Amino acid sequence: MNDVSAPDEDRVIDLDGIKRRLPHRYPFLLVDRVNDYTPGEQLTAIKNVTANEPWALGHFPNQAIMPGVLLVESMAQACGLLAFVTREAEPGVEMPPEAPLFYLVGVDEARFKRPVVPGDRVTITVDLNRVVRGIWLFSATASVEGKLAASAGIRCTMREL
Repeated sequence: MNDVSAPDEDRVIDLDGIKRRLPHRYPFLLVDRVNDYTPGEQLTAIKNVTANEPWALGHFPNQAIMPGVLLVESMAQACGLLAFVTREAEPGVEMPPEAPLFYLVGVDEARFKRPVVPGDRVTITVDLNRVVRGIWLFSATASVEGKLAASAGIRCTMREL
């Protein structure tokens, strides 16, 4: 019997695959796994939040809450991954040995609905809305156990190295 909810292994990106596509490293790599993606459309990723995060000791000492700016950064990194796999999937496009960088150039209408704390597993969903004159426009959400934690419009641009 097939489990229709199981991800397609061809559309899963593990930590090594993420590191091949993003330049970020600890403590600023904020995506742990990609569970599914469709180039040019959508990507779903996971960020496991732990008590060992560098911010957990000071934001806030009596009640650790993941800073909103880091939630936005995790959503932006997921957008960069979707842009990267979209470029990889384009016919006739050969990705250079040095991965291009996707720079965050804008955040629109960021909203924070609930705190994210150590122990949470954040599910990040990003949708590619369109690409206009080299600017990639995304809609992004971050949720915990199906409850919306944050949302934003994310704008990125690609630069070849």
